[in-house]
Amino acid sequence: MGQVLSLPFKLCGTTFSYWRCLGHYLFGAGRTQPYLGSATPPALTPSEQDDTPSQLLLKQHGRVHLFGLASAFWLYNKKHYRKGSYAQDLQDNLRNVAIPGTGLPLSWFVPNRLVALGLVGIAYPAVACMAAFHKYFTDSSSSISEEYALRLFAPNDWFSYWRLNCNVVGMHALLRDFPIDYEMENKWTFLKEGADRGVPISPFLDTPGIVVKHRNEEGGMGIHFYKNATDGGDWIIQERILNSAWVSSLLPQKAPLSTFRVITQSRGCLLKGANNSNETTDSPTVDQVTALSCVFRAGRENALTDHDSILFDVDVKTGRIGKGTTNAHWYRLGLWDGLFRCPWRSSHDYTHHPDNGGAIEVTGKVVPDIKGILTLVEEAHAKMCPTVPLAGWDVVLSASNDVPVCLLEVNLSCNFFRGSFDTKTYLDFMEDTFRELQAERLIADNKN
Repeated sequence: MGQVLSLPFKLCGTTFSYWRCLGHYLFGAGRTQPYLGSATPPALTPSEQDDTPSQLLLKQHGRVHLFGLASAFWLYNKKHYRKGSYAQDLQDNLRNVAIPGTGLPLSWFVPNRLVALGLVGIAYPAVACMAAFHKYFTDSSSSISEEYALRLFAPNDWFSYWRLNCNVVGMHALLRDFPIDYEMENKWTFLKEGADRGVPISPFLDTPGIVVKHRNEEGGMGIHFYKNATDGGDWIIQERILNSAWVSSLLPQKAPLSTFRVITQSRGCLLKGANNSNETTDSPTVDQVTALSCVFRAGRENALTDHDSILFDVDVKTGRIGKGTTNAHWYRLGLWDGLFRCPWRSSHDYTHHPDNGGAIEVTGKVVPDIKGILTLVEEAHAKMCPTVPLAGWDVVLSASNDVPVCLLEVNLSCNFFRGSFDTKTYLDFMEDTFRELQAERLIADNKN
């Protein structure tokens, strides 16, 4: 009974602590002073003597999470590397994403900074509280107060990591005067530069264009002309790439090309002068790049691409494929679908591909030459965009003897697709990056 009576006070205390810490990075010393040190809120200040390793990690996660969340408001109306502003990029990418169980596009809640402040200050704690109760009712061994604190200070869902990754690259690109490396997110630039730099990219046709005709229509109808990007057009013309025999063995017969998403981080982004000014005294090297995670996106039957897929986690040390899951419940829009048909959570519980009666076992299989794949993307990061903090690579194991392994594209505002990774390695990198970027932001503030 005592725990029940004390629960409201614990939840209120956690909420006030969250507000204080968020305000600290939005309006207080965390905004006007160097990262860490005296600019750290008391609730997130580490104590090597009193804190356990898990408590230290939780506080570190809280600092990174809340500093990143607050930085989004600073970035809001500023230029973005692929859009006119950070706000525009935010609105475009959130228009088909909804918090599970709501059905409401998150883009509705970021039309301006005031509404966005209501989202993170009021709606976010409310949703975190509901999530904590929901987990308790599905798993009575969980603690409502501990889960609530975790959701607010150290959320480990894919969306929160995606938002954090977007914040760090947006802030880095702006403060470093948009290094040319960010142009690699353009699919044609990526392919052209990759070919020039000896990176195995997906082959493209070097022809001025193609004509596509319907086999039965006449009178000038059913005919389409496509000008190739190689000739200044908007279209990248390629032959269709097929899955390798090994990948095909894990998929239903009519599955799409199914890729491996690998996330890398580059400490080359921290080098002084790593921007368009070419003032870098040291050039980024491949040993500054680390592959964090790998996910096999097993495409669904009759899907056109592997955006409709089961996400199987891959151990980056052994190549062993773990269990699979989806993030489709974050894309259920509409009140009926969101409120009554959408699951709140999804776990890694797929061991077999669900199509074809679930007869194809995926979990337990070992990806061929996982070390070679990770080396490939680490070298690609070092060659193509070493000054970009994070990159998500779409790796293909193909049926082609000429290019058995190749890269389709790179995503710089990337997400982990529910893949596992070394949290400490990631948070150390993010904290080092935020420390450097905060110092540069304070210099920019003084200049302005």
